[in-house]
Amino acid sequence: MNFLRGVMGGQSAGPQHTEAETIQKLCDRVASSTLLDDRRNAVRALKSLSKKYRLEVGIQAMEHLIHVLQTDRSDSEIIGYALDTLYNIISNDEEEELEENSTRQSEDLGSQFTEIFIKQQENITLLLSLLEEFDFHVRWPGVKLLTSLLKQLGPQVQQIILVSPMGVSRLMDLLADSREVIRNDGVLLLQALTRSNGAIQKIVAFENAFERLLDIITEEENSDGGIVVEDCLILLQNLLKNNNSNQNFFKEGSYIQRMKPWFEVGDDNSGWSAQKVTNLHLMLQLVRVLVSPTNPPGATSSCQKAMFQCGLLQQLCTILMATGVPADILTETINTVSEVIRGCQVNQDYFASVNAPSTPPRPAIVVLLMSMVNERQPFVLRCAVLYCFQCFLYKNQKGQGEIVSTLLPSTIDATGNSISAGQLLCGGLFSTDSLSNWYAAVALAHALQDNATQKEQLLRVQLATSIGNPPVSLLQQCTNILSQGDKINRRGSKIQTRVGLLMLLCTWLSNCPIAVTHFLHNSANVPFLTGQIAENLGEEEQLVQGLCALLLGISIYFNDNSLENYKKEKLKQLIEKRIGKENFIEKLGYISKHELYSRASQKPQPNFPSPEYVIFDHEFTKLVKELEGVITKAIYKSSEEDKKEEEVKKTLEQHDSIVTHYKNMIREQDLQLEELKQQVSTLKCQNEQLQTAVTQQASQIQQHKDQYNLLKVQLGKDSQHQGSYSDGAQMNGIQSETTGRLREEIEELKRNQELLQSQLTEKDSLIENLKSSQTSSGTNEQSSATALAKDSEQIAELKQELTTLKSQLNSQSVEITKLQAENHELLQKTEVFAKSGPIPGESETVIAAKTTDVEGRLLALLQETKELKNEIKALSEERTAIKEQLDSSNSTIAILQNEKNNLEVDITDSKKEQDDLLVLLADQDQKIFSLKNKLKELGHPVEEEDELESGDQDDEYDEDEDDSKDQGHI
Repeated sequence: MNFLRGVMGGQSAGPQHTEAETIQKLCDRVASSTLLDDRRNAVRALKSLSKKYRLEVGIQAMEHLIHVLQTDRSDSEIIGYALDTLYNIISNDEEEELEENSTRQSEDLGSQFTEIFIKQQENITLLLSLLEEFDFHVRWPGVKLLTSLLKQLGPQVQQIILVSPMGVSRLMDLLADSREVIRNDGVLLLQALTRSNGAIQKIVAFENAFERLLDIITEEENSDGGIVVEDCLILLQNLLKNNNSNQNFFKEGSYIQRMKPWFEVGDDNSGWSAQKVTNLHLMLQLVRVLVSPTNPPGATSSCQKAMFQCGLLQQLCTILMATGVPADILTETINTVSEVIRGCQVNQDYFASVNAPSTPPRPAIVVLLMSMVNERQPFVLRCAVLYCFQCFLYKNQKGQGEIVSTLLPSTIDATGNSISAGQLLCGGLFSTDSLSNWYAAVALAHALQDNATQKEQLLRVQLATSIGNPPVSLLQQCTNILSQGDKINRRGSKIQTRVGLLMLLCTWLSNCPIAVTHFLHNSANVPFLTGQIAENLGEEEQLVQGLCALLLGISIYFNDNSLENYKKEKLKQLIEKRIGKENFIEKLGYISKHELYSRASQKPQPNFPSPEYVIFDHEFTKLVKELEGVITKAIYKSSEEDKKEEEVKKTLEQHDSIVTHYKNMIREQDLQLEELKQQVSTLKCQNEQLQTAVTQQASQIQQHKDQYNLLKVQLGKDSQHQGSYSDGAQMNGIQSETTGRLREEIEELKRNQELLQSQLTEKDSLIENLKSSQTSSGTNEQSSATALAKDSEQIAELKQELTTLKSQLNSQSVEITKLQAENHELLQKTEVFAKSGPIPGESETVIAAKTTDVEGRLLALLQETKELKNEIKALSEERTAIKEQLDSSNSTIAILQNEKNNLEVDITDSKKEQDDLLVLLADQDQKIFSLKNKLKELGHPVEEEDELESGDQDDEYDEDEDDSKDQGHI
């Protein structure tokens, strides 16, 4: 300690070389001392000197300090001193009191020491392993040192951490530290780590960063929290901005629902702290990151739906309509709501239903538009409202129709108690504030964007200019204001009003020939435009000239030639005489060459630094890019080329319609053929099932016959055995009356047996008849199957013919495409010939011959198409005949099915009767056997026939024999 006091005391008294010697001695002690206490004291002294003598300590001690980190890890105190010393050498945080030049030098010094430190990648790995120590004196300075390294040389340090095993995971553990200072500094470390590195962002996100950060924000009371909430929100932005994978993971993890409590504001919104304003501003920006127009459309749409379903959009609209909200928060909320509803029909419908808490309630859209056209409102707020209105109308034809309908005569409130969106836009369009004119014109243009129906509807709008004068259409009033130019005194920029009106008119007339006709119907419009374009004005007026040229070009390109005085050709002749084609194209190019054009084309949001920069709208820049080229081509085309192009276009349209018609017809016939094939296959299956059933029934009948014959044989054997047994029987004395009665019973049983035998014979004949009828039905089914097979063959032939027709149509389509290409080439050559004289190697005669050849080939194709139509008609007739044959086959199969059912019923009945007969025969045999036994017991001799089935032929002989035997025995 005495040595340390001497060193510290001599810092200010001795010369500069004394400090260098002192630092050298301390470094020697760190390197050579064997006692841990001596090394610890030396490192502590170096830490004290490192802030004031940063360069000397860094040059001489850095290597020794790194060695301490490697060898003395068991002592947390010396590790902490070493980390603090390295932090003081590398960090630039302690330079506030120094001058700017020395601050710049210190920054360079920090980056140089950082480069020396990370030159050995093992040093970063060593630092990451030290962060696993739970000791506060090791972990906290380690976090600060690594954060400083990332601030100095972020990309290089990020790459080292990325390839280090479990490097990012070790840093994620800092968010779970129970000590707030380490946790908070860990958030700052992750901010620097995740900046502009998508791979690390994904790893951090999948290490459960979203869950931990949202938990910290909730613990810190959301927007009412301190700077920790701000740091967490900045880290969340780093993880989500321009990272589609993390955005999808955030949405799928249901983290959007956890953002809703952030925007719960009370009725009293006065006295917000600066930190709360900052936190809420970052929260709104985080919502915008998820629904940014630059994200993939699918990802943005899913996030928008999730925000509506969880109530986040409703919460934002509540802030939008609340009172006392700070102006910058209100502006950012409007921008956030804009992007949440942009292009999402469900969200746009909900926003249209939101009402402001006023008396009487007014729609939120109307309240916002009132702010937009009010020149006393802040500039950024008015821009935000315009963006919100644009997003509400983006791909929302329903909303566009609702806005335009508020201007139509049938929907205007006659009492004047309520003001509509359309009335506000008209009021802004004709006010004396040039910025309001521009806002209203752009907003009304978005109500017409890509919606031809509303462009035509807006032509019906009539305006009452003054008492006693007839009403004027909105289109006419816009052109009147445009022609007046600077005659009306307006506040603001001189050209904003004219630029806004010209953008509105260009949007209105594009892709709407009816609106072009209405515009040209006013005879003063074309002379005004040509006069504006032909003048040589200053640089400020060049943009207006370019927009006038664009409007005149639109009037030519979308002209349907319905007005005799303003047909395409006459307008082009007027341009050539009054302006000159080259001059006209040059003026048209002023738009895209303007310095503010490229800035407006980058993002949909109107983001202007000041009102003087308010010139272009994002959607209008896309319209200019689309129309500039086609208008240039239209201006240079001659009348003959226009006519030929229109004729070829009509011919091709007709041919395309014919080909489309036949394609549809062939497609329908293919569907019908598929249905018929399915029906044929179904009938085949049914036929096979019927044949299988008949075969099964025939086999069952054969089995019954075999069983019946077997029973007959068995009955014959039993009767023989009974007869032989009766020959050896002995008789006792029996009375004659009993014997006579038994004989009568035997005779009656014999008669019954004869009757049963005759019934069995009838049933056998019936079974044979059924079998023969089934055989004939099988023959009929086979014939029907043969007919069906023929039908299927015809269907296959028809399908083959249809395939041939399809191939012919395809070849014709290829031929037509080839003809179109040749025709286009001829048109180009003709155009070049018209501009520069004859083309070498290509005369007018050759061009005319090629054109005639193209027309002839087109006529030939039309003739072939007509022949194909006749062939398809014939095929339709054949298909009708096949359908009739199938109907007859269906009826034949139905008849066979009925006969089959009848046969099954008859077979079942015959089988039942046969079983009954067999039962009766068995009973009769049993009775005969018992009677014979009784006769034997009475001592009467009994004799039987050899076979029962011969009983019908030998009945009389048997009776005589029995009588003679009876007499002999008596």
